[in-house]
Amino acid sequence: MAYKSLQHFVEVLEQAGELKRISEPVSPVLEITEITDRVCKRGGPALLFENVPGYDMPVLMNAFGSLQRMCLALEVNSLDEIAAEILSFLESEAPDTLIKKLKLIPKLRRLANIFPRTVSRAPCQEVVLRGEEVNLATLPVLTCWPLDGGPFITLPVVITRHPDTGIRNVGMYRLQVYDQTTTGMHWHRHKGGAQHFRVAESRGQRLPVAVAIGPDPAVTYAATAPLPEDLDEILFAGFLRQEPVEMVPCLSVPLEVPASSQLVLEGYVEPGERRREGPFGDHTGYYSLADDYPVFHVTALTRRRHPIYPATIVGRPPMEDCFLAKATERIFLPLIRKTLPEIVDLNLPVEGVFHNLAFVSIDKRYPGHARKVMHALWGLGQMMFTKIILIFDREVDVQDLSQVLWRLGNNVDPRRDVVFVDGPVDALDHASPLPHYGSKMGIDATRKWPEEGFSREWPAVIANTPEVIKKVDELWPRLGLD
Repeated sequence: MAYKSLQHFVEVLEQAGELKRISEPVSPVLEITEITDRVCKRGGPALLFENVPGYDMPVLMNAFGSLQRMCLALEVNSLDEIAAEILSFLESEAPDTLIKKLKLIPKLRRLANIFPRTVSRAPCQEVVLRGEEVNLATLPVLTCWPLDGGPFITLPVVITRHPDTGIRNVGMYRLQVYDQTTTGMHWHRHKGGAQHFRVAESRGQRLPVAVAIGPDPAVTYAATAPLPEDLDEILFAGFLRQEPVEMVPCLSVPLEVPASSQLVLEGYVEPGERRREGPFGDHTGYYSLADDYPVFHVTALTRRRHPIYPATIVGRPPMEDCFLAKATERIFLPLIRKTLPEIVDLNLPVEGVFHNLAFVSIDKRYPGHARKVMHALWGLGQMMFTKIILIFDREVDVQDLSQVLWRLGNNVDPRRDVVFVDGPVDALDHASPLPHYGSKMGIDATRKWPEEGFSREWPAVIANTPEVIKKVDELWPRLGLD
């Protein structure tokens, strides 16, 4: 049964022993960050800071900070269940028999439940503040790190519509709070929200924007998911939660927001207006540099009477966002395989902070196959940002860092097996000579074939015989070596 609200999710976390309540007074300026960072690094629980001096709402941190909590958030036992469900839809056959028709009924029922439902009244509009009543200083917005440019809203679900098509985009873009009614809008140029703004700005038009803070967990995750540009994230959230997302019309802009949200900021982004945003302690473990970004003007603030303020911090991994990324890796692997069926497995290690490293195992079928996969991955959506792609044979467990490094060191001739290309890089890549544009590297760590110009004999990997392994497995419990 889908979560009714963030409060419902908090109850489930607490019942599962995955949440710790903090009653001591803790400031949102650096102190919440320091506590949460230590807990993240130790693999600890979600944290509910109940006593934030000067504010009338608790702060929820680290709610997605483990694979177990990601499974609880998406209501599955394993993230692979969602991947299997997606694959099942993708591979559905036309029902030409009665049995196939009967098997299709549950899938059709599931699809019927993904479309959002509009409601006229919502918990997120129990309190309504407009115009001069709006004061973002009443929210316990975190100042995360000492060199940050100011306080940042770090878990916002930002909603816009394309000025031409009306297609909705839901993304997560940090918001630096400048004053009572304005924030930065950290739209990287590659993102859907940025494209909506480009179109509006080219016409000299304001772009209406709504920001939902604290909808149900599936909506929050969907805002981070790398969906195709014209696929509505609210539909995807409905698919994940197996129930429609209830949406309510905003009061001052022509947009809809999740009705269960804790708080909603309504407003607009003005064409031609930019303001210095940052620095910000980012998920790379470094501060992203200050730069000019669009400005979000808040015209209305609506909220629950007793909201929870959810936030996250990012920094040197492991952090909470690593587990959101791991969920994406597992959930979207079937979609990648539909384009590249030779891929066996994919690992985006947390040390690579999503876009720096990708370990890929493939079913190698022809000479140059590893290079074909590298270039194909760089052509897939947000995989274009991947700085280093390493390709291995199918038997390599790319989830095992020790095995990856062992194979890498043994199987690669640097002059022959390393490929360099130029192209778009992530906006947070501080090493590239130019913003947004730099080089990427592919490494072919597969076994080399004679057809690839390898004339030597490739050695066998050391391993015992299956018969001896089986015999020792049976003998092992009696040896007293565990």
